[in-house]
Amino acid sequence: MGSVHYFLGIEVQSTSMGLMLRQHKYTLDILTWAGMLSCKPVDSPISTSKATILPDPLFSDATRFRQIVGALQYLTFTRPDICFAVNRVCQFMHAPTDSHWVVVKRILRYLRGTASHGLHITRSSSFALHGFTDADWASSVEDRKSTGGYLVFFDQTPISWKSSKQRTVARSSTEAEYKALADGTAEVIWLQYLLIDLQISFASAPIIWCDNLGATYFSANPVFHARTKHVEVDYHFVRDRVAKKEIQIRFISSRDQLADVFSKPLPTSSFTAFRLKLRVDPPPSA
Repeated sequence: MGSVHYFLGIEVQSTSMGLMLRQHKYTLDILTWAGMLSCKPVDSPISTSKATILPDPLFSDATRFRQIVGALQYLTFTRPDICFAVNRVCQFMHAPTDSHWVVVKRILRYLRGTASHGLHITRSSSFALHGFTDADWASSVEDRKSTGGYLVFFDQTPISWKSSKQRTVARSSTEAEYKALADGTAEVIWLQYLLIDLQISFASAPIIWCDNLGATYFSANPVFHARTKHVEVDYHFVRDRVAKKEIQIRFISSRDQLADVFSKPLPTSSFTAFRLKLRVDPPPSA
């Protein structure tokens, strides 16, 4: 059938370094559907302003809100840069308000300026998995639950990412970070087993980078666990994997933590820098 060019709404473009996966037409269709094809672009998908709980009327067309947000979810397959913002508005599907619609419109305005961007998959002779995990403690003003996220690379290409609100309220930033670390560990282990089934071998255990020293220590030192009995038992499977040498947990500075973009809104300059590291680029001809 020849080289793939279009699959399930995803455009595949060959480049000198590998492949570019884009959803350009799909993005324009969403903008047209929302009546924002001629809107003014912005540089980031979500504002860094702190949210406040104020009386806010329900959005007049909840069905339209859900349809557009659902369409944006599919767009995150090739646009990890909007993953946090889309997850944020997904939390209010049951009763969207006018302020939630304002957030959706900002995502659409960001997409208007970056509609041609896509995920760049590059060739590599190195088979290595490494991941980043991060959490923003008690970030939700509605229930004080934390937002966690992870990003997994196969050599230089991001292949898995997630942003989600944690199910339970964390009593410390370390607990929130450890929960995010557990989620990232589970994803890395699953991907490792998948790649092994595809006859890909690994020279060393995958590395997961965490910017919280407390969470890093908990993964290797069981003495600390006596002080954190309130942490769910399933979080501690991370330490078991470390003890079996199936993964390595390393500390990384917050300024180099790529998973930041999945756990909190960032200033435009930081967001743009992180987007480049996520390999979300304009097409080669741009």
